[in-house]
Amino acid sequence: MNKAKKALTIVVSVILWIVILLAALFAFTTLATKDATRPANVAGFTPMSVQTDSMKPTFNAGDLIIVRRCDTDALQVGDIVTFHTIIGNDYALNTHRIKEITEENGVRNFVTMGDNNVGEDIRRITGSDIVGKYSFRIPKMGKVIDFLSKPLGFLLIIVLPMVAFFIYQVYHLIVVGIKLKKAVAAENAEAANTDAQNARAEAEKAKREAEEALAEAKRLKEEAERLKAEAGNKPE
Repeated sequence: MNKAKKALTIVVSVILWIVILLAALFAFTTLATKDATRPANVAGFTPMSVQTDSMKPTFNAGDLIIVRRCDTDALQVGDIVTFHTIIGNDYALNTHRIKEITEENGVRNFVTMGDNNVGEDIRRITGSDIVGKYSFRIPKMGKVIDFLSKPLGFLLIIVLPMVAFFIYQVYHLIVVGIKLKKAVAAENAEAANTDAQNARAEAEKAKREAEEALAEAKRLKEEAERLKAEAGNKPE
């Protein structure tokens, strides 16, 4: 039974950590991409959920990619970068490979293209448009983040497990409290029993001492009577 409880505690703890990590990753990603004009980063790293297969097979729609802030002057042809652009008349972020680098009036211009696209991106970008350089991907994790961004996904993956864990913790505290009270009661009962035993032992000791004193008094009385008798039998 104890082994089963221990295993259950471990499972619950693992689930909690998974939920916490997912919640942290979701919060981080949401914060990072909430404002496309100023993507947030932590220690220079920005996570992003891939929405299309334009860079397949380097990474696919549904992957989570990590972009790192970089020195745009050090970028080379072949590097993959995330940059500000216009997609469907909306200001957005895109991640494509640098196909060509030109320089005009001392300003570097980058021609980009998706690995899975047949043509170059229409808009050329400059260093000021670039958010960072692609570092690595986490396959399929982007789908998880996208699901978490929906009310149902957030409810099922984050809220319900956290509520369940909270209920479990309250139940655990109640059980621990009951066990603690029982342990204290048992300890108090044992202490009372010990005190009673000590009291009985002291009473028995006092009784023995009283009996010994009585026996000694009786002996002394008999000795005195004997001496008196002997004194009375002596000739005058």
